[in-house]
Amino acid sequence: MIKGNLLYEGKAKTVFETDNPNELLVYFKDDATAFNGEKHGTIEGKGVINNKLSEFFFKQLKDRGIKNHFVEKVGEREMLVKKLDMIKLEVVVRNFVAGSLVKRLGLEEGTPLTVPIVEYYYKSDELGDPMLNRWHIMALDLAKIDELNQMEHVALSVNTILRDLLRAKNVDLIDFKLEFGRFDGEVLLADEISPDNCRFWDTVTHEKLDKDRFRQDLGGVVEAYQEMLQRLTL
Repeated sequence: MIKGNLLYEGKAKTVFETDNPNELLVYFKDDATAFNGEKHGTIEGKGVINNKLSEFFFKQLKDRGIKNHFVEKVGEREMLVKKLDMIKLEVVVRNFVAGSLVKRLGLEEGTPLTVPIVEYYYKSDELGDPMLNRWHIMALDLAKIDELNQMEHVALSVNTILRDLLRAKNVDLIDFKLEFGRFDGEVLLADEISPDNCRFWDTVTHEKLDKDRFRQDLGGVVEAYQEMLQRLTL
């Protein structure tokens, strides 16, 4: 594998071309942002941890029949992935009330939901990633109805798998964000699965083990990321 030209630089990752036209190299950074980029910082070692955790989760999901873009981890901060035509949507699954749902529903943070909630958000920094429904998505031609059905089915399947995995490690999966892309006629799971885009709480103490510690200035951010890595991979 030969590292090629810079293709894209985002808030948490940098993507490079490779000598294989069907594969990309993803580099995980220590940079941290919150509130649509309004808050900036650095979480030392975050890139290394998120790369390892994403590898762990993608492998676990692939073993359980969830197709995704992961090919292999090729360095502490680097992952080789399939080159996808990314769908400009974020699919969020919520099991407990947290984040923006507290304000929108007027419920207390940590309230369990009787069924998981699936939400769609338009990936647009300029618009602040607004929430969409299926009609918006089809009107904007972001995805076809069969693709939406598939993404929702995969998101809920991922939710069931991850909740079981995490429960065994005394971690509650509060909510999480997924992204998808098209590859050779299929819709595949993409992006990353880490404390950056998931909310993880200790089952007993309800301690937050994710990026909310950075968002809310709770301290112990690095320690929380390290704790998740240790619980899942050691």
